[in-house]
Amino acid sequence: MDTFPTRAPRLIASDIDGTLLDRNHRVPRRNRDAVARAVQQGAYFALSTGRPFRWIEPVLEQLTVRPVCVTSNGAVLYDSAEDCVLSARELYPDALEEVVTVAQRVLGTVGFGAERAGGSLADAPEELFVVDPHYSENALFEGFGVVSVGELVAQPVVKLLIRNTEYSAPELYDLIAPHIDSELAHITYSMQEGVLEVAAPNVTKRRGVEWLAKQHGIAQEETIAFGDMPNDIEMLTWAGCGVAMENALPAVKAAADAVTVANHQAGVAKVLERWF
Repeated sequence: MDTFPTRAPRLIASDIDGTLLDRNHRVPRRNRDAVARAVQQGAYFALSTGRPFRWIEPVLEQLTVRPVCVTSNGAVLYDSAEDCVLSARELYPDALEEVVTVAQRVLGTVGFGAERAGGSLADAPEELFVVDPHYSENALFEGFGVVSVGELVAQPVVKLLIRNTEYSAPELYDLIAPHIDSELAHITYSMQEGVLEVAAPNVTKRRGVEWLAKQHGIAQEETIAFGDMPNDIEMLTWAGCGVAMENALPAVKAAADAVTVANHQAGVAKVLERWF
């Protein structure tokens, strides 16, 4: 049975893709209006996403708020109103090299990408995101730098991407995760395509949402979080009320306190309208 608190949450954290956005990558009007009402009535709202901060502007343009956002799966806290990075938790070269070595040994053919912390949207995209030549051959978008694997692991990163599209992300996870100690790095994924996301130990969306709650003097039980993929699980289980979308993976639903309707049906709003 779904479990919702009686009192309105004071902090609302929402994943973006598959959660706040519909199938056309737009914020449904019902979601936008529910978020606006919540903020007008004194609640805090945060986007909590695997996206780097430079990829959230198209979402913010559809909202009426400019919040502090949890980006890169919790590695980077970004103030969208001031366009500045508040904090970044990085994975350092020794750990990067070890993870890359494991991936190469297990997978053979594999591509790597690296998100670097940066400081604002003024930073050059090709400096914030770099990939090795194998990754670049099948890149899904433009705006990145191409470097050797040695150069890629030589600088700290907030997220390392391991990519092999011959596998799904769950299959990649099952192959790689058993070989990576949790004290070395944290591994997750946010899409079905064969890409894993690697961060520093204990860096998850939970870290960012918990930090926001403390900053605003909000108790854990006064928070609510929405998500649909495995990179949301830590956040959902920490929040006072963790809500999975109907389109979420089974493991995400199992970790949540409640399940709402799918993202294209404005599932976030359906829950928030209980209070706002």
